[in-house]
Amino acid sequence: MKKNIIAMNASIMIGLGSILAAPSVYAESISDLEKQKESIQDKRSGVESNISETEKKIDNLQDKQMTAEDQIAAIEAKIAESAKKIDAKNAEITQTKKEIEALKEEIKVLKERIAKRNEVLKERALSFQETGGDVNYLEVLFGSSSFGDLVDRVGAVATIAEADRDILKQHELDKKELEEKQKAVETKLASLEVAKAELLEIQKQQKQQKQEKDALVKKLKQQTEKHEHEKMGLEEEKANLAAQEKAIKSAINLEHQRLAELEAARKKAAAEAKKRAEQEAAQAASQASESKKQSTSSGYSAKSNSSSSSSHVSSNVSQAPAVSSGTFTRPSAGYVSSTMGERWNKQHAGIDIAASGTVPIVAAADGVVSRSYFSSSYGNVIFVTHSIGGQQWTTVYAHLSSRQASEGAVVAKGQQIGLMGNTGHSYGQHLHFELHKGPWNYSKSNAVNPLNYIPN
Repeated sequence: MKKNIIAMNASIMIGLGSILAAPSVYAESISDLEKQKESIQDKRSGVESNISETEKKIDNLQDKQMTAEDQIAAIEAKIAESAKKIDAKNAEITQTKKEIEALKEEIKVLKERIAKRNEVLKERALSFQETGGDVNYLEVLFGSSSFGDLVDRVGAVATIAEADRDILKQHELDKKELEEKQKAVETKLASLEVAKAELLEIQKQQKQQKQEKDALVKKLKQQTEKHEHEKMGLEEEKANLAAQEKAIKSAINLEHQRLAELEAARKKAAAEAKKRAEQEAAQAASQASESKKQSTSSGYSAKSNSSSSSSHVSSNVSQAPAVSSGTFTRPSAGYVSSTMGERWNKQHAGIDIAASGTVPIVAAADGVVSRSYFSSSYGNVIFVTHSIGGQQWTTVYAHLSSRQASEGAVVAKGQQIGLMGNTGHSYGQHLHFELHKGPWNYSKSNAVNPLNYIPN
């Protein structure tokens, strides 16, 4: 009877997963599955909360970025205005320098005029030095021969003296004018230079402010990109958790169905056993009443023939690895081209198995396909959720050339689910295989080294 129940159990699981290559004993107790489902729901809630927080951070950063960009626009307008003022000052300085050059020409003419006046006064000045100034005029007056000559000499002396005074007065006026022009132009030029220097300093400060705002915008953009990347990862984690929850629900339904069918099979087997016992008892009583000497024997033999067949449709079946007896079997043939650990300044959360040609990829253990899709990083990828000894596990098969198992499908250990490829962010044909003790998450904190669990 026990053997019959085990055989029924196996046939039920084959019926539940028609795509399986061998009987599956996937589901544990319904209680364990319910706990796993609740755990996934809690994690989904946490991820959704993280997504909401990340979106708030992104919105805040974008607001700051817009404010900084508005400030940059205002600073650029001020820089442009300062540039116009500097150009205007440069034009004034240029004009003032032209005025200085013209003044130099005036100074040159004035110097020539003064030089000529000096020639006129030279002899008189020499006479003044020799005689003490007014003595010459007295000698001229006393040397007159007549009154008329005296009058003429007095007029001449007055005329010469007046001319000397005019020359000296004009000489002083020209010098004063020259000094005033020089002072005015030099003051104007110095003022313009100071104003230009102040404008240049203001422009320098404005450019410094712009550089600081540009750096702030760049930093805000980098932070925004970082949070957007985190959001994408969280959304992918949310989708994976939703798929895992769906897979767990499917597993619970399958387990309910299996237990119901198993209970029905047990009742049927018990009824058949009771019926056989009653028939045997009735027959034994009938034979005993006919003759005590007659030895009766009744034997009943039950013959059960069961047949199971498995077929592998995939190509190059000879390249598929043999199914091992451990918890997990090797997912593909080939050599380990990259191990788990630090790689390219990032954490490589699994192993790479490389091989050429058409290489089948098989499920490492019995489970339910939680996701089967194309990812920009993983390429064609399949996630399988397993429940082994009450512990949830997740295996990831990435960079496949094709996927042969859809979401919700029940797969058996060693069953082909795809072909090795080079899709997504990949360099050369290989299988990227991850093993997670628990659900997959964006940070891959549950990842363990597959080489510790699968045959080498």
